[in-house]
Amino acid sequence: MNENQLIELLNDLVKQPYESEWVEFKLNFHSPEEIGEQISALSNGACIQNQSFGYLVFGVEDKTQHIKGTTFKAKTHKKGNEDLEHWLATRLNPRIDFSVYEFDYDINKHISIYVIPAAKNQPVEFSYKAYIRIGSITRKLNDFPEKQAKIWNKDTIPFEKEIAKDNLVAADITKYLSTETYFDLMKLPYPSSQQGVIDKFLEEGIVVKKTGYAITKLGALLFAKNLKDFESVERKSVRVIVYKGKNKVETEREQIGSKGYAIDFEGLMDWINSQLPANEEIGKALRKDTRMYPEISIRELVANALIHQDLTEKGFPMVEIFTDRIEISNAGTPLVTPERFIDAYLSRNEKLADLMRRIGFCEEKGSGLDKVIFYNELYQLPAINVIVAENRTRVTIYSYKSLNDLGKKEKVRACYQHTCLKYVSNEKMTNQSLRDRFKIEDKNAAIASRIIRDALKDEVIKEDDPESKSRKYASYLPFWA
Repeated sequence: MNENQLIELLNDLVKQPYESEWVEFKLNFHSPEEIGEQISALSNGACIQNQSFGYLVFGVEDKTQHIKGTTFKAKTHKKGNEDLEHWLATRLNPRIDFSVYEFDYDINKHISIYVIPAAKNQPVEFSYKAYIRIGSITRKLNDFPEKQAKIWNKDTIPFEKEIAKDNLVAADITKYLSTETYFDLMKLPYPSSQQGVIDKFLEEGIVVKKTGYAITKLGALLFAKNLKDFESVERKSVRVIVYKGKNKVETEREQIGSKGYAIDFEGLMDWINSQLPANEEIGKALRKDTRMYPEISIRELVANALIHQDLTEKGFPMVEIFTDRIEISNAGTPLVTPERFIDAYLSRNEKLADLMRRIGFCEEKGSGLDKVIFYNELYQLPAINVIVAENRTRVTIYSYKSLNDLGKKEKVRACYQHTCLKYVSNEKMTNQSLRDRFKIEDKNAAIASRIIRDALKDEVIKEDDPESKSRKYASYLPFWA
């Protein structure tokens, strides 16, 4: 929000007859813990009261609601050596994407505001306790089971269907969204009338009819001409960072997406690929001018990060390029275990996924990661690695390593992924197929046998026919097959 919008918001809030479950006024700062409790209480209260946001305002007298200003600088305040905003975010569960604003109401009155999204699916806790406001008093939510039940039992609207901008006229749709991009990507003729455009967007759920028209978060995420026009999705823009070495000590360059995913995707992929080193010739599989990483794999992994991110969590999709690897991450934990990524499919953002498939940015359901693994093997790269930690999912694709340079875990992971690839291709992994994957000469078949034994010991693969005594012709399946 810009300064004029913030002033307008404050003027609307102080018109409330009194503080409520979703609005609290304070003159000055008391403690970080009090703010954390208020964020929890206001988020839970906004949910119960069917408000999209709760508001914690510093600089307003709570009884009179006179705007007096505050000395509290919410954006720069520290808790010890840590930014207060980050300190608060890490102690909230789930980690809601609250926003912090500072502005001058007039020359003598500084204001700080926390804009807090309503709880969804479960109460918001601060330091493992959930709070609620009863009138103007903050209490523990556990003391009010009927209010707690309202949050748990509330039917929630999917993030994609929530409103990003409303009270619009027809002309505003083409002002804020790149309507031409949609029709170009769908290979449809552009309608001859403005109403024809709107009718199609209504059909897709990109726009809905309310008091006037409203753009959904789905529409903003995909087709926003400028994500800054949509405060609720602005932080979901993709960030690409190129580092100088194998760690994050020195950044060479950085790019942050400013438009909707559908508008920016091809440019994003071109920019990422332009930052990747070329590979040297390895055997007969690659030419000298081939890039280090298969472009189709990077494309699929970036698209997956966009589709499978938890849009309700704080954080944004990120691509980090190091000299020896690329890490592609998104907010949230996956709905299926990483070991089943290749054969199982479950998306928390179905409408977003459906539209991105139809406009050609990713593969059909369940047919993406098999291509990533296939091209990884073709380029003779190590197995990809999936790590879920700190409420983020990170997929790493590594630059070339010889078999001798791979550790035991890397070899087992590659063996497992090779077995999965064979299985979803209606084939079975064998010693021969694993030798082909690693380019092991036939005379060194024992090397492949050792890798298979290690994978069996780790129980990531199993024998197709345990009764067979033949090792030479044995075949193997993923543990879940």
